[in-house]
Parts: sequence; C-alpha cells; structure tokens
Amino acid sequence: MTDDAHYTNHLVTETSPYLLQHAHNPVAWYPWGPQALEKARRENKPILLSIGYSACHWCHVMAHESFEDPATAEVMNRLFVNVKVDREERPDLDKIYQTAHSLLTQRAGGWPLTLFLTPDEQIPFFAGTYFPDQPRYGMPAFTDLCQRVSDFYREHRDELDRQNRSLIDFMSSMNGDDPAQDSQAELNAMPLDVARQQLEQQFDATHGGFGSAPKFPHPTSIERLLRHWAATRGDGQADEQALHMALFTLKRMALGGLYDQIGGGFCRYSVDEQWMIPHFEKMLYDNGPLLSLYSDAWVVTRNPLFRRIVAETAEWVIRDMQSPQGGYYSSLDADSEGEEGKFYVWTPDEVREPLSEAEYALVAARFGFDREPNFEGRWHAHVHTSVATLSKHFGLPEPDIRAQLETARSKLFNARQQRVHPGRDDKVLVSWNALMIKGMAQAARQCNEPRCGASAEQALAFIRTQMWSGNRLYATSKDGHTHLAAYLDDYVFLIDAVLELLQVRWNNDDLAFALQLADVVLEHFADPAGGFYFTADDHEHLIQRPKPLGDDAMPAGNAIAARVLLRLGHLLGETRYLDTAGQTLRSAWGAIQQSPYGHTGLLLALEETLYPVETVIIRAGRDRLAAWQHVLAQHYAPRRQVFAIADTTADLPAPLRQRTPQADGVAYICEGMHCLPAVSSLPELERFCSA
Repeated sequence: MTDDAHYTNHLVTETSPYLLQHAHNPVAWYPWGPQALEKARRENKPILLSIGYSACHWCHVMAHESFEDPATAEVMNRLFVNVKVDREERPDLDKIYQTAHSLLTQRAGGWPLTLFLTPDEQIPFFAGTYFPDQPRYGMPAFTDLCQRVSDFYREHRDELDRQNRSLIDFMSSMNGDDPAQDSQAELNAMPLDVARQQLEQQFDATHGGFGSAPKFPHPTSIERLLRHWAATRGDGQADEQALHMALFTLKRMALGGLYDQIGGGFCRYSVDEQWMIPHFEKMLYDNGPLLSLYSDAWVVTRNPLFRRIVAETAEWVIRDMQSPQGGYYSSLDADSEGEEGKFYVWTPDEVREPLSEAEYALVAARFGFDREPNFEGRWHAHVHTSVATLSKHFGLPEPDIRAQLETARSKLFNARQQRVHPGRDDKVLVSWNALMIKGMAQAARQCNEPRCGASAEQALAFIRTQMWSGNRLYATSKDGHTHLAAYLDDYVFLIDAVLELLQVRWNNDDLAFALQLADVVLEHFADPAGGFYFTADDHEHLIQRPKPLGDDAMPAGNAIAARVLLRLGHLLGETRYLDTAGQTLRSAWGAIQQSPYGHTGLLLALEETLYPVETVIIRAGRDRLAAWQHVLAQHYAPRRQVFAIADTTADLPAPLRQRTPQADGVAYICEGMHCLPAVSSLPELERFCSA
C-alpha cells in the first residue's frame, strides 16, 4: 500500500486496518454509508464497490496495480463514486453482493469483489473479482473495463432496469421455501446418512480432505463424520470408515504445510491436494473450530499428535493473536515485505545458521529440507519423515529424536522471529472471537490446558465490557472504538462459546448473559415463518435481508442458532427455545434435503433434535468438582453437555436449584426431557460413560 500522504481520502477516519491501508490511495474512497450513497444519487454516478480484507493476497495485488496508480484513480474518480468495504466488518454487505455476483456471472465469487451498483438503489449491474491493470488472463485492463461499464450504464438504462428487477426478485425469493409447507415438515434422519455418503464421495483417500485443490479444512464436515461415528458406535455398529475419514484428514492437515510446523496455527487453505503449500494467511475463524476438532480427536484417539497440535495452536493464539486487553485479533497477512509466504519459508543457509550439524541433518530429513524446493525456490516446512523412521535412520531412541526435534524447532522459531512479520489485522470481531473462545474452552476441558480456559475467559470479559452496551452487541472493536450493530453470527456464536466455557467452570453471570443474548436473537432476528435473518429488524435497509442456511468458511448462523437454543432449552427446561429450534430446522428442511452436504452445520442441530441432548449437572464441593469433570471429559460424547456447579453456588435458575448437592458429589443426568436416576459415585459415573 502506498504511504504517500499527498493523497488522503474519506477512509482516513475509519478503524478497520484494511480500510486504513487504502486511506492514502489517490482513489477518492468512501466507506459504505450515507455520505457516499447520497453523493451517488445526487451526481447520478454508479457506485464502484470494492470488498476485500487485510489478509487477502489478491486484494493487495489489485490495490498495488490499480488503486495506488494516479492514472487509474483519475478514471475511477471521474466515472464513479468509489466505496471500499472490509468484508470482515460488513459481512452483511459481503453476503448480499457475493450472492449477486454469483447470479450475474454464474461463477463463484471471492475477494477482491468488484461490483458496479446503480446510484439510487445500490443494485449491482456488473460484477467480477480481481481485474488486472493490463489485459491478461483473458480479462480487460481495469481502466478499460471502467470506461465500458460507465458507457453501458449511460446508454442501456432500460435494459439495466429489467436486469435489476429480475435480480432483486430472484434474491428476494432465496430466503426460504414455502413456509406453509415447511412448517409441517416431518424431520427425519435421512439427511444425516445422505451427507455421510456425499462426504465419502468427495473424500480424498490419498491425502485426506474433500475434493481437489484448492483444499480447505471444512471443520463442520469433519465434525459431522466424527459425530456419525459416535452415533453408530452407540448402536453397536460403529462406522469406522467415517472415523477414518475424519482422523486421516486431521492427521494429513497437521503434518502438511497447511499447519505452521515452526510456530503453530493453521493457514487458510492449501493450493495443492497434498496440504503441502498453503495460502499463507492465518485466520482466527479457521483456528477456533480446528482447535475444537483436534481436542475432540485427542479424546477419541489419545494420539499425541493431536494433543501437540492443540497445545501449539493455543500457544500461537495466546502469543500472537490475543490483545493485552483480552480480545483476539482477526488475522495475519499472507505477505511480508511484499512477498507471499516470505516469513514462513527457508533457504538451506537460513536453516543451517541457528542449528548444529546434527540438528540440521535431523530437521532437514524431518521437514523435507533435503528435497527439492517446494515453494518458489525455497522450502516450506512439512512433516516428510516420521519420528519412527528418523529413529531407525539415526540410531537413536524415539524420545531422544523428539527432544532434539523440539530443541531445533525452538531455535528455528527464534530465528524466524527476527524476520519482518506479516501484517496483523488487529480489530476484534465478536463472531470470530466466539469461535476461538469455544475452541480454547474445549482445549481447556478436554486436553487439561488451564491456560486455554484463562485465555477464553479474558476474551469473553473483553466482549462483555467493551462490546455489549444497551442490551445489544457491537460487531467490531479496535483501539477502544467499538461500532457497527452486531449480526446473527455474533450473537449465536457467542452463546455457543459461553455454553462451552460454562462446562469448564460455572458462572451464574455468564449464563444470564447467554440468556440475554438469546432474547435479543428471538426478538430482533427471528423470521415469523421460522429461522433467523442475518441482520436485526432495526438494521440498515439493504437490497436483501439474508437468511443464512448453508455453511461457508464458518457454520451458518441458523445452524448455530438452532443448536444453542436446543442446548439452552434442555439445560433450563425452556420449551420456547426448543420450539424455536424446531421451527428453524423445519423452515430449512427443503434446503437440507436438497443438499445435506452443503448444510452440515444444520445437520448437527438436526441430530440433536432427533436424538436429544444429554445434560449432566454435577453438584459437589468445589474441591470435588474436578474429579467428576475429569471422568466425563475422558469420553467423546458430542451430544452431552456437562455443567459442574459447586455446592456453595447460590441464586441458580429454578430448574438447576432442584439439583441439590450431596456430600461426595452427585451427577443428575437427563436425556432430552427424560431424567435418569442420579449417579452418586465416581465408579458409577465411569460405568455410565462406558455403557
């Protein structure tokens, strides 16, 4: 990005790091808002809308080629009102205009997203993603495109009006099927089985994962397979292939270059089928769900690899992604010093310098540094050779190999820390923080990582003190400035995170907070026909009010809404939560049946509707709670929620007050609304868990 202060535009007062990167472009950028929209109407100029985010490599490329170029800026400023949007701060705009792009172009969208909108209604009439500064890749030069779009807008208004009406009508019809039909839908388990088969059809048996390159982690798909295995295990016919697909994928990702073998944490996606070379950006919203999954995998297998990935990823988050105030930052850029991946890749000399000859020989064999370069003449670390093979080759016991590898890795990490680091987007987003709070809480509970629980509590405290005001959430915070009304994902992801953290340690105030959040969701986001809109009823009016059902990089808001309402309903015996969750699933039933694979998040809620949540309330003295929690944490039971409440805790909600303590501890267990006899000893609890 240019640092030339000769140019200053309307982004200079924004807080988004991405918008601030463009504040000194010669383009007369505006943020999305009344000033830009009114200017477009007044001057009858189309809006050039550019949507991106700070860790996006191709966003940087287009900015450098076009937005920093005065000649290109002159064309843009003369023909359009130019609006820049951070898709992470305005996911509502991103969802709407990505949908419009797909309809207009019949191609998948992405970033940077480039659209041209009518000045009066903000309806897109031309859309694309990256455009080069010169004709290449079969695309015109961006300035030529701008002129042609402007000419078309002036000369073909009647045709544009017809196209716009058709587009808006179609987008308005996308928010659901016939409510009368879906409200009577009989939910059944068939989509669970269909999704299982669809996932196997997409499964890469050689490298793990689903589909071909570029390859993404798809956490909800992996979780679906783990849960499918767990459900069939309970029937006595365990689906071992479902378990294999999940664990093999997790293992291959952990051993590949998608995972940062030196510093921990996962990159966004792999550009190849082998998980070898990533797109080097690191996103908070990927690492939170992956932390949850690897914690689950540890409980299922006790494989030390999964436990190590949890510990290293948590260490990276606490070290590099958590602010001193407690909130988690959003992302790390793919680029440093203008080059993608430069921070992460190595030359042989860079590897040799901090290591002894023996360490170098070991590390080179371990991470593939003794092979041909795998990234633009350099090496990106991936696990090429197993510890067992290294042990045989070097004639050393495996524990010695592991110890030497850890020493060498630490030296490489310290050397890498001296490099110029990738840019960090240091805004705090509620929804992404919630995904990480949940992941950290699961790591604390399932992997006995107390620092993860402490980290999660700090992040939740930040949100409650800085981003919750007037009984509503704000979506984003940076440098003490909190703004933008929160979205469905912010509320329901945060409820999910609070429920997970309550399983680590009980806190009455946190339960009350979750209930406040749920009340806002029901009051301001609910569709009377069932399900929830992405924006609140008092949100800015846009060309569409999305109702997200399908998963993308994150689970769909409606999926998490249904699941947290089910869990709150079973915890408190609150039928309005249970009824609303059922209505949400029925409203989405047509979409679920049409594409189970595309709605794996909703399938998790469907499973917990058909096979109700098991709620365990432990009451014991504070010194006894940990022992009871430990027994339950040793077992993978994804439909079970466990809350350990000390006998001295007062002011509990009425349904929980009935769960009275006993001297040595007691567990009250309910399956859905059906309660079992209380369990009053640890051996009895172990037998229950093993049944």
